[in-house]
Amino acid sequence: MKIKFWGTRGSIAAPGKDTIVYGGNTCCVEILLNCGVTVVIDAGSGIRPLGDHLMATRETVDIHLLMTHVHWDHVQGFPFFDPVFKPTTRIAVDGAPRCIKGLRAIFDSGIGDGFFPIRFEDLRADIHYLDQLRYGPLKIQNTTITTVALHHPQGGFGFRFEEDGKSFVFITDNELTRKVWRGKRIENFVPFCRDADILVHDAQFLPEEIETYRGWGHSDYSTALELALKAGVKHLMLFHYEPSRTDRDMALIEKKCRELAGKDRANIKIEAAREGSRVIL
Repeated sequence: MKIKFWGTRGSIAAPGKDTIVYGGNTCCVEILLNCGVTVVIDAGSGIRPLGDHLMATRETVDIHLLMTHVHWDHVQGFPFFDPVFKPTTRIAVDGAPRCIKGLRAIFDSGIGDGFFPIRFEDLRADIHYLDQLRYGPLKIQNTTITTVALHHPQGGFGFRFEEDGKSFVFITDNELTRKVWRGKRIENFVPFCRDADILVHDAQFLPEEIETYRGWGHSDYSTALELALKAGVKHLMLFHYEPSRTDRDMALIEKKCRELAGKDRANIKIEAAREGSRVIL
C-alpha cells in the first residue's frame, strides 16, 4: 500500500503561510493498493488537488471513494473533483450509510437555490453506490476492508485495510474517552487497531482543552497515543487538526506526543500527518 495525504485539517480549510508544512486542506487520503486499485478516503477540500493529479497522470480515473461520514469538511471538495465531469470516470462509493445521500446534498440540498449550480444528475462520471461496508467487509482483490463505528455526532465509520500481511487503520472524527461509556472507551477500539502497522487517528484537541469540547466527536493526542500503545500499533499518525493550529503548533504537539510515549519507553513511531506526504507499507 502507498498512502498519500491530500488533506489533513479538520472542520474547515485553513490555507495560508502558517499551514504550509502540515497542511490546510480538509480530509482526503489516497491509498494505492498493491493490485493497482486506488481507494480515496473522504472528499474534503484535499480531493480537489488529488483530482488534478489523477487527471494529469491517468488516461481514465477509476477509484473507490470511502466516506467516513458526511459532515461538511469531509464532502466539501467533491463538486471540485474534476474527474466527476468526465464520462470516462468511474467512482464506486461506499462507507457510512448516508454517504451517497450526503454527496448528493452538496449539489441540491433542497434549501433555497441549493449549494452548487450543477445537479448531481448532471455529473458525467459513472458514480455508483456499493452499499457493502455496512453489512460486512469489502474485498478488493487481495485487500480486505473492515469498519468500526465512530464515536461522533451522527456517527460514521473508521476503516482497516489488510493487504499482503500489512495493516493500515484510519479513524478520524472519533472521540476516545476514558470514562465508562459502553462502546466509546479507548479499550473498545483496541481490537480493531490491534497490531496495525499504521494507525491514523483524530487528534484535533489538546489534553488540557478536551473537556471543553466533550460531545464534539474528537480526540486529543494523549488518548490517541494511549489507544495506539494498548493496541500494539507500530506507527501512529496524528490527524484532523484544529483549524487555528499553525505549523509551529503542530510541531510542538508532535514533540509532546513523542515525549509522552518516551516516558513509558514505548517502541512506537509518532508523527503528525503532513499534507503531500506519503508512507509505504
